[in-house]
Amino acid sequence: MKIGVDIRVLMDRNYSGISEYTANLLSAILNIDKTNEYKLFYNSYQNIGERLKIWERDNAKIFKTRFPNKIFNYLLQKNFSWPKIDGVLGGTDIFWSPHFNFTSVSSKTKKIITVHDLSFLRYPEFFSFRKNFWHRALRVVKTLKQANLIIAVSENTKNDIIELAGIDSAKVVVVYSGNNLQKKEINDEEAIPFLQKNKINSSFILYLGNIEPRKNIANLIIAFNKLKAADEKYKGLQLVLAGAKAWKCSQIMKEWQKSPYQSNIIFLGYIDKSEKEILYSRAAAFVYPSFYEGFGFPPLEAMAYGVPIICSNVSSLPEVVAEAAILINPFKPEEITSALEIILSNETVRNNLINLGYRREKEFTWEKTAQAYLDIFKKINDQPEAEK
Repeated sequence: MKIGVDIRVLMDRNYSGISEYTANLLSAILNIDKTNEYKLFYNSYQNIGERLKIWERDNAKIFKTRFPNKIFNYLLQKNFSWPKIDGVLGGTDIFWSPHFNFTSVSSKTKKIITVHDLSFLRYPEFFSFRKNFWHRALRVVKTLKQANLIIAVSENTKNDIIELAGIDSAKVVVVYSGNNLQKKEINDEEAIPFLQKNKINSSFILYLGNIEPRKNIANLIIAFNKLKAADEKYKGLQLVLAGAKAWKCSQIMKEWQKSPYQSNIIFLGYIDKSEKEILYSRAAAFVYPSFYEGFGFPPLEAMAYGVPIICSNVSSLPEVVAEAAILINPFKPEEITSALEIILSNETVRNNLINLGYRREKEFTWEKTAQAYLDIFKKINDQPEAEK
């Protein structure tokens, strides 16, 4: 079987979100499958080939086109459906796209696309004009209708695909993701310099993810303010917000600026894997109050490190955490505050959440995800043309 893979999401130096998903899953697939032939495609006017060589194997080769990306995407792929990417690859049986992108392949190739979420259709108000323009340009619904099979990363995402894009449920398969982090013991010699550099003390609540409206950080800051005001014992407690600033951050920054505990709220910006591991290893609690998630990696990562979790009771998050977290209504900051008080003061609840988290996160492995993909590739390839 000749399998084409769109690796344009792997062109960035720093991986997060979908690029991290693709990197971990592709590694697991290539580690398991030594038989099928993988043709990995990217386009770049710049020479970044050295960065992508890590994906080459005896049965995995990299192919590229060398156009400026705007010309390749908007002009050639979107408007002229040229070049056919499977043609660039010398022919494929299947072409897998791990994310939405401008992608033109011939009718000879069966198309599989992974959908992480449809938040831009469910909540367009959470996105900038530029982001919404990009999503409209991608013609997402048309792309989904043209696919032979759609892989959703959660039941919630599957339901959105059916409802918002009008796709037949039989065409959508749910495959859960793996956990991006395995627990690593972090000693003080490694942790203390980073914590001191960023003025993080021994007691802090952690949030990890982009700083953007969908993540509900404004309500998290309000909840933190209520917690600090409730009891003097929380005087030294900090809120650490780790993640790059994205779009429409003004309301978040306003809440931070008017907080009487502004000095206890730390924005770290983008952090790398080793810094993430330090934070998970030292956090008193992890809070993920997002209004919407297609899957949600950070709660799984926190579970691996034994951090008790508070997260929203909406979208895919209850699927991921099951009973291993305190679920809250993200529209009610007082519920976040109450959950934090319980975790920080009730040792029995805290230990129970930690133990449930350890067990829960072990259910999500990239090997399991990769095997599910390989089964799907075989099933789709074996289908006659009439069943496409």
